[in-house]
Amino acid sequence: MKKNESGLDRIIRIILAAVIAVLYFTGVLSGTWAIVLGIVGVISLITGLTGFCALYKLFGISTLKKSE
Repeated sequence: MKKNESGLDRIIRIILAAVIAVLYFTGVLSGTWAIVLGIVGVISLITGLTGFCALYKLFGISTLKKSE
């Protein structure tokens, strides 16, 4: 897998996953929203850590600069 996310993109995804986790574990999120946002959070965390987004690849998008 070739990286296609910039450093800023990766940081935003990891922060998003952390916020969703905090909201879930503090009880703010529950029910169907907790499940949906939990899945979004896990996907954001994985893509943020790996630097690869399959949807970016599918649509031919890359936020990674050539120098990175």
